[in-house]
Amino acid sequence: MPAYEQQGLVNLSVFFSLTYGIGFAAIISTLSHVAVFNGKEIHAQLKASFKGKEDIHTRLMKKYKSIPNWWFYLLLGLTLLLSLALCVFMKRDIQMPWWGLIFAAAIALAFTLPVSIITATTNQSPGLNIITEYIMGYILPGKPIANVCFKTYGYISMAQAVSFLNDFKLGHYMKIPPRSMFVVQNIGTVIAGTVNLAVAWWLLTTVENVCQDHLLPPNSPWTCPCDRVFFDASVIWGLVGPKRIFSPLGNYSALNWFFLGGALGPVVVWLFHKAFPNQKWIPLTNLPVLLGATAAMPPATSLNFNCWLIIGFIFNYYVFKYRKGWWQRYNYVLSAALDAGLAFMGVLLYFTLTMHGISISRWGSDGEHCDL
Repeated sequence: MPAYEQQGLVNLSVFFSLTYGIGFAAIISTLSHVAVFNGKEIHAQLKASFKGKEDIHTRLMKKYKSIPNWWFYLLLGLTLLLSLALCVFMKRDIQMPWWGLIFAAAIALAFTLPVSIITATTNQSPGLNIITEYIMGYILPGKPIANVCFKTYGYISMAQAVSFLNDFKLGHYMKIPPRSMFVVQNIGTVIAGTVNLAVAWWLLTTVENVCQDHLLPPNSPWTCPCDRVFFDASVIWGLVGPKRIFSPLGNYSALNWFFLGGALGPVVVWLFHKAFPNQKWIPLTNLPVLLGATAAMPPATSLNFNCWLIIGFIFNYYVFKYRKGWWQRYNYVLSAALDAGLAFMGVLLYFTLTMHGISISRWGSDGEHCDL
């Protein structure tokens, strides 16, 4: 890479590099945390499932027709065939070989159970974006599109599987027919994917200088911070490759120690729990959640996290501790209302202000307010 040799080694900001290191620790700590804290429970549940033990919810759901296994096999087969066709017939554009797709699917399958357990117990889902980028960056350096595709098939497949299970579990408790859940989820996926792609294409063709912040006017909403991070990641992991950054050839080989820290951290917490069983707060120390909370930084800043911390502390500590009845009855509704309200206001502000060239400048949207 003559251009790389001319430019020199990649240099990341302290914040960005630490984000990667913490990401290394977060995903590995997920495996070790689930192994030491949930290993026995997983084994017991597997044995119970083979013996056909049923809880009250399963017995009540038996009045509905179950989903035939071939529905899942057919869906899996169709999606794999379509994806393989892209890798084979559009190899020049995709850059990823067919075995990369199989490997990505295997990673998604391997991480679905541990990530699902963390999600079910904490409502926080560790991501596979960094580890998939890391793996493919070593296997196929110099191919950014292949790296992005591998990350998408490895990370997003797992994330969608966890979301799929989440919806099914909610439907299980609410006694919604399983076949109806399956059909609605697939229809919703097709509609959402189509609308998402159509809107993205419309914005790319109608908004001048979209995502080019140096050409956009001040306070423009079209700076695309998430997409810029995605692009930066494709350059770091795909084009340059982790070997030139996170090995002795680069400046950040020390970040690999975060893998070891992430693996040993939950074990240390578990040992303290065994040594001091009366200390109830020790097993509540969930390192995958503590470490994974930084996954959105960047593009999120400390300003974004302040609101999250304040709301979380008020309702999941103070209200949970002193107003337990209110928390049990309304907290889930409040969470859904905040999500829905945010989405509604985003759409409303776009059609009422942004489309007419009106922008809102406020303290919270002006960056970090720090020259450093």
